Amino acid sequence: MMPYPPLGLLYLSAWLDLHNVENEVFDTTFSTKDDLKKYLLAHRPRIVALYVNLMTKMNIIEIMRFVRAEESLKNTIIVLGGHDVTHNVEDYLVRGADLIVIGEGEQTMLEIVLAAFSAPPPPPNGRGDVELSATSSRTPLPFGGGGIPGLAYLLPDGSVFKTAPREKMRDIDGLPFPARQKIDLQQYLDVWTRVHGHSSMSINTQRGCPYTCRWCSTPVYGQSHRRRSPTKVADEIEWLQRHYSFDQIWFVDDVFTMSHKWLYAFRDELKIRDLQIKFECITRSDRLNEEVIQVLKECGCFRVWIGAESGSQRVIDAMDRRVELGQVREMIKAAKRAGIEVGTFIMLGYPGETEADILETVEHLKDSNPDFFTITVVYPIKGTSLHEEVQTTAFSKLAWEEGSDRDVDFQRTYPRRYYDFAVRWTVNSVNFHKKKLEGKQFSINGLKLKGKILAARAGMAWWRFISATPARNSS
Repeated sequence: MMPYPPLGLLYLSAWLDLHNVENEVFDTTFSTKDDLKKYLLAHRPRIVALYVNLMTKMNIIEIMRFVRAEESLKNTIIVLGGHDVTHNVEDYLVRGADLIVIGEGEQTMLEIVLAAFSAPPPPPNGRGDVELSATSSRTPLPFGGGGIPGLAYLLPDGSVFKTAPREKMRDIDGLPFPARQKIDLQQYLDVWTRVHGHSSMSINTQRGCPYTCRWCSTPVYGQSHRRRSPTKVADEIEWLQRHYSFDQIWFVDDVFTMSHKWLYAFRDELKIRDLQIKFECITRSDRLNEEVIQVLKECGCFRVWIGAESGSQRVIDAMDRRVELGQVREMIKAAKRAGIEVGTFIMLGYPGETEADILETVEHLKDSNPDFFTITVVYPIKGTSLHEEVQTTAFSKLAWEEGSDRDVDFQRTYPRRYYDFAVRWTVNSVNFHKKKLEGKQFSINGLKLKGKILAARAGMAWWRFISATPARNSS
């Protein structure tokens, strides 16, 4: 219950508005599939553009099936973009998509729209410049797509054709603010207030990440770092404060303190305008120091998330994380001393990780004592170095259209079920340690945590035994 608006789609909409292209946004967050279907049938849009990631994949496939099954929508062009499409182009195309946008979508989407609307709608069973596949019953596109960079589509013989890559926007200050006015943003703020007692607004200040963490997927913005100026970001904050009432900001950037020069200029811009904000952000320990932490505090940062991923330096190095564990701990403690809450991210089940590494992770969390931490059992996202590393042993019990990369497993040190217990052990061990620091280890909750720790350890021991039994190792 921490919903945020779909900034990517709202950026696309704002870009089209900037170029005088009429468009509408159907926000599905607080809607139903039936409402969307009724909307499509009532409006019969020439183009439907859908955002795809690991979470939305199955819904997108269902929407495409609906559009393809409706006679009144047979001339509708389905365009897909987002993190999951780049490395699954053919899979999405054969299941109903007409065009796949690879990379950043603003200019590509604009050129698609201009090309589509420069030609009249095709007649029933008419032919266009580009057919989608030799066996397709869909009406062909009413324009040739070969001249638009950043696209993929099917040729008449059923093969995939990709146009030249789209060059990334260099000056993202030229982007308009996301078209938040196209959706009912108040619904998001109301949910936050009702569930959490405060409301939160999301803002993006940068695109891309130059780091090469092996598990991380960067198919849209790539391994780059492009930043909106502090002036533009402050302009957006002022606009939001004029139009909405909210309590805090979530800066969605991968590494908010990437540029110290930018951060100092942002602080100064806020001071000049007397802008008071409260925000949380994500960063890396190697992009922090005591001075930077103080600047974050001055800007209004109340919580910072510092990635660690593991408490084992050996595993961190295998991830190509390029951070020192001692520095991670030092920066977590330094931020807490400065009065900033700290969260951190942990992964379990990375290739080659042993129980000794997991124990180090537990000790790392106890020592650094972050206010919050999240734990994920590693899964290989297609297109990442991790996926390449494990693909020979990767498998899924689900068909491609029935699951996502989250459902893909691979040969780990222990069976997959082991890590479910390892997560429980880690969480309960750290929480028990916090109780101990408070002198409440013998309280009812403390004793419950101790019981959960013992149960989790028993589960880990059982599945470790299973993994050591050749006849059962495949489980």
